[in-house]
Amino acid sequence: MAGRIVGALAATILLLSCARETGDELPVQVVGDMHDTMTWVLDPAADVVWESAGWIITAEGTHDLTPMSEEGWDRVRHSAAVLAESGNLLLLPHLAPETNAEAWIEFSRGMTRVAQEALAAVDAKDSDALFETGGHLYNVCLACHQVYARGEE
Repeated sequence: MAGRIVGALAATILLLSCARETGDELPVQVVGDMHDTMTWVLDPAADVVWESAGWIITAEGTHDLTPMSEEGWDRVRHSAAVLAESGNLLLLPHLAPETNAEAWIEFSRGMTRVAQEALAAVDAKDSDALFETGGHLYNVCLACHQVYARGEE
């Protein structure tokens, strides 16, 4: 499943780059707006990364959120891959804002870079690195929301 999503997003980006070079209309079929993309794609993927590193401390004790199985690590890897490709997805014209495009591009690329760090942490099964990367992901998301999502939440 993850391979299909990554492949489809990569194909879309390739088509976009070809369309921009030739001046043709983009071969994209819009499915949803930015709210839908955040709700259906980005938020669920980010939540998996954030919920898979760190600890929950209660009166009963400490619960480590590190995945304990290959399936658990695969789930985090899938979500990190979705986030990495979603940085490219955000560059699609129907999702990109009309103002402050340079900042949007930087935030989108920042998400891809951080998600690639998450992929490396998952591949190494390094919970501490995944926790650190989750913080970086939060910072990229927060910085973008402070510029583009004011008053919309």
